[in-house]
Amino acid sequence: MGLEQGIFHRTELLYGQEKMDYIATAKVIIFGIGGVGSWCAESLIRSGIRHLTIVDSDRICITNVNRQLHATTLTVGEVKTDALKKRLLEINPNAEITAIQKIYNAENSDFFKLDEYDYIIDAIDSLRCKIDLIRTATQTSAVFFSSMGAALKVDPTKIQVAEFWKVKGDPLGACIRKVIRRGELPGKKFLCVYGEEVLENKGINKSCGTAKCLCPKDKGAEGDPELANHEWCSLKAAINGSVAHITAIFGFTLAGLVMNDLYQKE
Repeated sequence: MGLEQGIFHRTELLYGQEKMDYIATAKVIIFGIGGVGSWCAESLIRSGIRHLTIVDSDRICITNVNRQLHATTLTVGEVKTDALKKRLLEINPNAEITAIQKIYNAENSDFFKLDEYDYIIDAIDSLRCKIDLIRTATQTSAVFFSSMGAALKVDPTKIQVAEFWKVKGDPLGACIRKVIRRGELPGKKFLCVYGEEVLENKGINKSCGTAKCLCPKDKGAEGDPELANHEWCSLKAAINGSVAHITAIFGFTLAGLVMNDLYQKE
């Protein structure tokens, strides 16, 4: 039994060889590989996806360890895309993983060549960037899936999937719809992972000592000095509590939507 035959033997029993060959040809890109996107990426690679692009500008911070797949006390300070790529290749060395340490925004959206992908997954935190990705991705032929807010939740049974305009009870979804209505609407319908549960923060926000988490001598991807010490914690207007089992379920659900779509296709 060859390496990939062994890795995907149980999956092939369920999907069949012809479908596994089809899955291996699909091209997927994930924007944001934090608490949601990192679990999504691993699930896809373990399910037979071979062509995966992961995009994130951030480095691993000590506060990521409670919920992000690639975040451990040993990887603090590493570029997230590099750390996750290493792990994914340990799962399947034959996978083609493209790691891009870059911030997605309206100005550089052409760089990502979204028309080349079969699936585009949004796990971005930034509202402005998320809205632009929604507008841009839904103009392509790719299947698009998006994650709404995964913070301030503890009950896994309340996580749901719905079409974007039918998402309810999610503050992020409501905010996105409000802004989108003022301008260009999405080019097509798309599914979102969300949850109506919204709890309150009971703890006190404290500094994570981010400066100690970084490696100033390193440079960012492609030698970009602006990304050498990049991190989001100090840039966020508000930081909300989140836990691994919720963010992981969001990520696994996104991966499941991709795999189910592939399974249903002839």
